[in-house]
This record gives sequence, structure tokens and C-alpha cells, in this order.
Amino acid sequence: MLEIHHFSYGWITPVLAYIMSVTGSLLGLRCTARARTGDGRGGWLISAAIAIGGTGIWVMHFIAMLGFSIRGAVIRYDVPLTLLSAVISILVVWAGLFVVAREPFGRYSLFAGGAVTGLGVGAMHYSGMYAMKSDAMIGYDVWIVTLSMVIAVVAATVALWFTLVITGIWATIGAALIMGVAVCGMHYTGMASMNAHHMDHAETPHGAGAMELLAPLMISVSMVTLVLLIHVGLTEVDERSMMPGPARPMPETRPAPEHRPGWSLQAGSAAAARGSGQDEPVPHDYRTAGLYPPAADYQAPGRHEMAVPGDWHSDRYRAG
Repeated sequence: MLEIHHFSYGWITPVLAYIMSVTGSLLGLRCTARARTGDGRGGWLISAAIAIGGTGIWVMHFIAMLGFSIRGAVIRYDVPLTLLSAVISILVVWAGLFVVAREPFGRYSLFAGGAVTGLGVGAMHYSGMYAMKSDAMIGYDVWIVTLSMVIAVVAATVALWFTLVITGIWATIGAALIMGVAVCGMHYTGMASMNAHHMDHAETPHGAGAMELLAPLMISVSMVTLVLLIHVGLTEVDERSMMPGPARPMPETRPAPEHRPGWSLQAGSAAAARGSGQDEPVPHDYRTAGLYPPAADYQAPGRHEMAVPGDWHSDRYRAG
């Protein structure tokens, strides 16, 4: 059995891989949230799939693969299969996010979307490993492979649950950190299932070296991710600036009391008012203050009994 190294450059490759996975997941989850609440849902879902499937999964995988080596064996990468693995990752992640955003299965949509997204992580990993060619014979432990797929599905479901249930940027960051753990945990668990053996009369594999192929591809995808990140940030700032501010409460006003016909003020010309059948209006200062004149100021026309107010909170009085 040949010796396999996963950290040929120390901790720089796993740390950088995790950072890229979290960055792609953060951007993708923000785009997914925009697809569920804003306009242009189709475009936001495509952007989310490119961010998660391209940067969060594919770029992370091949950054980690830069630290992978087999002592005494040559490693090359099949260019068409490597590009196909990126397409598979983006398409499968898009399908999972579409299920979560549109909820075609009701309350089971979260589990369906998490399963599809997790399987997309695994599909990208093993298709990318198939694109790796070597003059050594490579095998896998089926139980560890199964465990890696379970890790991917469970962690992807939890990350999507964070996005659906908890709102806000901090929830998205937490979901992205979990998603990064899902992708990296799945990757290194799957890599732990590998074993390599020397193969007699093996031919030198054809293809591109790791730095010749992966470096320009990873830089290109990372630049696309950066542009998407800036675009999402700018659109969120624009939406916040267009939101109306809190409405100012209107000052509370009390309606002026109505003067019921048949009532007159007992002052000055009260007798003349009774004789003419006309009522004098309530004094202006009472109306503006929202108060009523004292009961002693009111007298029903043609009678000598004082009026008793019925309800001081209403605008009507009852004659005594």
C-alpha cells in the first residue's frame, strides 16, 4: 500500500479551503434569501448555485486537493471531467435550492432540498476524484464513503434550516459556517476512505498538473464570486435606502362638541333667544379646549328647570 498525504503543505490548504467554502456558502445563502423574498427569483437562484456549487464546493475541493499527494505516484487531472464536475455541482445545488425556495413539497421541502444539496456535495466530490488520474490503483472504503454522504446531507439540511427559520445576517453567517463544515467534513471524510496500491506496468497518466489546471480555474471562479458578493451588498444597501422611515404619529384632536337644537345659554340675552327660537352657539373657548360649559349655564327653552348633562364624554345632552 502506498502512503497518502492530505496535508502536503501543512494547514494552509485546509484553512484556505474552509474559508472559500464559507465565503461561497455565505454568498449563496444570501442569494437564496433574496430569491425567496425579492424580484428576479430565477436569477438569484442561479447566482446562489454558482456561489455554493462553484466556490463553496468545487473551489474548496480542489484547493484541498492541492495538498493531496501519493508517494511514488504521479497525479494528473482530466480537463473535461474536471469541468464537468463543476457543472454537476452547480446544477445539483441549484435543484436543491429551488426546492427550498419554492417549497413544492410543503413542510417536507426543507428535507428534500437538504438531501439534494448534500448529495450534490458528494456528487461533486466523487466526480472530481474520478477526474484525478494516477498510475497507482485507488480504492475506497464503502462504509466511510457512506458516512461522508450522511455528513453532507445532515449538515446541508441544518444550514438551510438556519436560512429559512432565522432571519438576519448573523443567522446567514452561522449557516455558512455550518455549510463550510459540511463541505470540508464531507471532503476529508471521503478522502480518508481512499487507499492506493502500486500497479505493475502502469502507464503514465495523461492530463494537466494541479497548478496548471486548477490555479487559473479557481482564480476565475473566485473573481466571479467576488463580483457577486459586491453586487449583493450593493443591492441590499439600495433597498435599505429606499425603505420609508417610520411614520410620525398625528397629533390627537378632539372634535368640537355639537350644540343640540333647543338649548340656549342662560346669560345676557337668554330670554331673547328663547323668544326668537334661535340657539346661541357654544362659546369658542369651550370648543377649542374640548370641554363643555358647566351644567348651570344651560337651560331648556320655555322651561325653568336646569339641564342635567347625560354623558360628559359625548357631544349630546339630555334635557332635564
